Amino acid sequence: MSVSPSEKPLLLTEIVALDAGDVAVLTLDRPEQRNPLDWGTVRELRAALSAVTAAGVRAVIVTGNGPAFSAGGDLKGYLDLYERPGDFAAFLDDLAGVCDTLERGPLPSIAMVNGTCVAGGLELALSCDLVVLADDARVGDGHLRFGQLPGAGGSQRLVRAIGPQRAREWLLTGELHTAQVAYAAGLAAAVVPGAELRARTLALAQLVCRHSPLALRRAKELIALAFDTPLDEGLRRERALVHEYATTSFDATEGLRAFDERREPRFEGR
Repeated sequence: MSVSPSEKPLLLTEIVALDAGDVAVLTLDRPEQRNPLDWGTVRELRAALSAVTAAGVRAVIVTGNGPAFSAGGDLKGYLDLYERPGDFAAFLDDLAGVCDTLERGPLPSIAMVNGTCVAGGLELALSCDLVVLADDARVGDGHLRFGQLPGAGGSQRLVRAIGPQRAREWLLTGELHTAQVAYAAGLAAAVVPGAELRARTLALAQLVCRHSPLALRRAKELIALAFDTPLDEGLRRERALVHEYATTSFDATEGLRAFDERREPRFEGR
């Protein structure tokens, strides 16, 4: 049965089987509009993240269809949302929920940036644990160019990702930057040829997914401590978390046994 444009999904979900486990690839699928993060897309993203987590995939990759990762929010849609403050607040909550799940959820997350990545698109990428840029990608904030402000963590995560001076320059000028400039600033883990973007990103996911799922979740918690707590408190909580993991989890003991027995560990995520 054909699907009318109004019924067409705004997001494509693909499960890719890797040697280390299944990985979900979530693709924003409005290429003609440069994959805007309208409310419908945000809701589909939030539902898809919940579904793939429940399905037991090992990692999630976010990307865009066509020449853009995402050019940001649906500016025309904002005209209507701004007149409904309650709905706009709910939209911001949904978008924050997506970003928080990517950043703090149990699954390692990778932004596979295939083209233009601006404003809300940048905020989405910044929420991921790792960012891989195609060598022809263009990255920037851009909110102020249209009199807007970043509302999905861009003003906070960008400063943490590239430092205050560069973040001020990006935020206050609204200019776009090459993938090479973004990488040099510390925004991305890698810049790769566009033709190799998918293969290289999946290879990175494979490296991540070979580890204990439980240890990966705990590692994400430890990384978050560096942003959320003073150093002394972060070190104290690190010791407590490591002690709990090492003395109660199967995977911590299995890793040591595998090393001693000169074999690959068989992690169970517990």
